[in-house]
Amino acid sequence: MASKEKTDFDVLIVGAGLSGIAAAAHLTMQCPDKSYVIIEQRADMGGTWDLFRYPGIRSDSDMHTLGYRFKPWLHEKSIADGPAIWDYVQETADEYKIRPNIRFKNRVLTADWSSETARWTVTTHDEDSGKKRKFTANFLFMCAGYYDYDKGYRPDFPNEKSFKGQIVHPQHWPEDLDYSGKKVVVIGSGATAVTIVPVMAETATSVTMLQRTPTWMVSRPAQDKLANILRAIMPEKMAYAVTRFKNITMQRFVYRAARKDPAKVGKKLLDMAKKELPSSFDVEKHLVPPYGPWEQRLCL
Repeated sequence: MASKEKTDFDVLIVGAGLSGIAAAAHLTMQCPDKSYVIIEQRADMGGTWDLFRYPGIRSDSDMHTLGYRFKPWLHEKSIADGPAIWDYVQETADEYKIRPNIRFKNRVLTADWSSETARWTVTTHDEDSGKKRKFTANFLFMCAGYYDYDKGYRPDFPNEKSFKGQIVHPQHWPEDLDYSGKKVVVIGSGATAVTIVPVMAETATSVTMLQRTPTWMVSRPAQDKLANILRAIMPEKMAYAVTRFKNITMQRFVYRAARKDPAKVGKKLLDMAKKELPSSFDVEKHLVPPYGPWEQRLCL
């Protein structure tokens, strides 16, 4: 007779993305006697890096700081593309034997706390069976991110039914979308837009970015030269630790400088942009946000 599947755990983690896999790895290393389960509504792990498939998908943070402290980032590119980060999450899950502890295609419906039993009861919908399942745990660890994975924000455009072209949301990018030779308008100028535009511009007839509010950006090389040099002459873990320390220290320096003198840091960012743009482009008109650097997240 088959044994009944375990449903009671010390820790229940919601989400098998970058954070959820990290939580499981830390539990494995630091609390090996504690049982855990990861509830994931998708069919695979990876979270953001499994969900988004639009052209050029990549991180806008360097992977020596976004990556795990305990697992060196070994790719040449520090500003990495989505598939490389997806691989990194998968490798981590396999190294720490996390995969068997994930319940895929289970959507969390409710999470109820009982003071009487000091336990959480989490109810899910199992996509395969179509039934509800219940899990209990002492500790609930939310690693579900901040996206609506079913339906990203989509404004209503007046008279859009009369538009003869195709409207595409980057969160639901069609695998077979052919935009070569097309005239494209990208609405928005944040991290997603500046990732999509250069790639689409390679084959589209034209790509126009339509912006409401500018976003502060800083451009850095995709490869971290120091990281690649250190990795060639030092043990991997040591090289990674040094690079991680260097990058975190630099980010803290920039953040503190921006908070202390936002005008000075803002001028530096605009000067960097001017070097990349035609002299006829009005930087002050189009690229100056109504807020200081790091009053909102600074995109890399």
